[in-house]
Amino acid sequence: MEIFNRFSLEAARRLPHLPPEHPCSRVHGHSFQIEVYLRGPLDPKLGWVTDFADIQQAWRPIHASLDHRYLNEVDGLENPTSELLAQWIWRRLWPALPGLAKIVVMETSTSGCIYQGED
Repeated sequence: MEIFNRFSLEAARRLPHLPPEHPCSRVHGHSFQIEVYLRGPLDPKLGWVTDFADIQQAWRPIHASLDHRYLNEVDGLENPTSELLAQWIWRRLWPALPGLAKIVVMETSTSGCIYQGED
C-alpha cells in the first residue's frame, strides 16, 4: 500500500548551465507541488501504513530550507532542476521515513518528475 502527502513550496531559481537565451537561465519562480510517498504494509491494529503526522513532521525542516528561498543558494542545489531537487529532498527525508517510496516534484501544473531513490 502507498500513502502520500502533498506539500507546496514557493521558490526562485535559475538553471546556470543553460544558454543565456533559454528562459530558465534567468531568475524565475515556481509554485512547486511536492508529493512524498511511503510504501508499506497496513498495521493490523492501527489500520494505516504510517501516521500522516510523521510525514508532515519530517517535511518541516525541508520546507524551512526551501520555501521562499533562492534555490541556487541552498547547499547542494546550485543547479536546482526538478530532478536534482527531488534527489535533494529524498536524501533528507530518507533517514526519518524508511518507507519512502517516491518523491514527485511538480514545477508547473503540467511538468514534473518522479524520483524513486535510484542513484
